[in-house]
Amino acid sequence: MRMYPNAHFKSLLLNLFLTALALSYALMMGWLLFYRNRYFLEGYNYNVVPFYTIKKYIVHHDHFNFEIWFKNLFGNIVLFIPIGLFLPLLNTKYRRVFILVAVAILLITAVELIQMLARVGSFDIDDIILNTFGALLGLLMTNAVVRQAL
Repeated sequence: MRMYPNAHFKSLLLNLFLTALALSYALMMGWLLFYRNRYFLEGYNYNVVPFYTIKKYIVHHDHFNFEIWFKNLFGNIVLFIPIGLFLPLLNTKYRRVFILVAVAILLITAVELIQMLARVGSFDIDDIILNTFGALLGLLMTNAVVRQAL
């Protein structure tokens, strides 16, 4: 019985290495999302209107510091690309777009809710949209590389 029966790679060592990388990524993201430069907010902050924040950053880009603008639009995409890399490489069922997107939405929604309830951030539907897009980009990259390798 293989330890990683649904993984792309037959090498146990490679699968263990990918698992270690994925766990390192998860720890880094936990630190970024819950501890780094966080302060407790008063009350609950949230946005449930899709594309409200994204539109605000695009339309009023000149009202924002470039670093804040860039991090909120592109950082939210780039930081979640690894989800679309690690999940499909560790388990082939996540190579299917619907499954990966569903898992990404559930995971990211949980993170957003925890941030809001712990008052270390806000719940923003646009973060879920951008983060999920990042995971989807990771999946597209993974599928392209895997197809080339086959």
